[in-house]
Amino acid sequence: MVDEIDERIMDLLEEDARMTYVEIGKIVSLSEGAVRNRIQSLTSTGVIKRFTIEKSTSHGVRAVTMIAVDPSTPTYELSKSVSELDGVERVYEVTGEYDIMLVSSSVNIDGINRCIEDIRKIKGVEKTNTIIVLRTI
Repeated sequence: MVDEIDERIMDLLEEDARMTYVEIGKIVSLSEGAVRNRIQSLTSTGVIKRFTIEKSTSHGVRAVTMIAVDPSTPTYELSKSVSELDGVERVYEVTGEYDIMLVSSSVNIDGINRCIEDIRKIKGVEKTNTIIVLRTI
């Protein structure tokens, strides 16, 4: 079970995944060992899936693509296929007109175009709608 301290630790790690256990401990009033144990527990139970980086938007191009899935195609299977494509950073299954939303990035617009073309080749993709990110706040 995740408590308020676990939530605060995860918030801190989202802000800076390179924070040391000692730095986190000072902020949440726990020892280095207690922080290490909590992070290990959050990781082993799957609450924390992975530690990653976020590239600056000044480095390349980022896009948000929405995908409508053919009703006869399992959305999860299509999501897994999309998540394996070059440039795809995150995949979300969502509600509304579109079934999947993803964030992709590339060093240039050609890379984004290749990613979109690869998505459209996947069986079960009915349509896509892509938005280029201009600025991240």
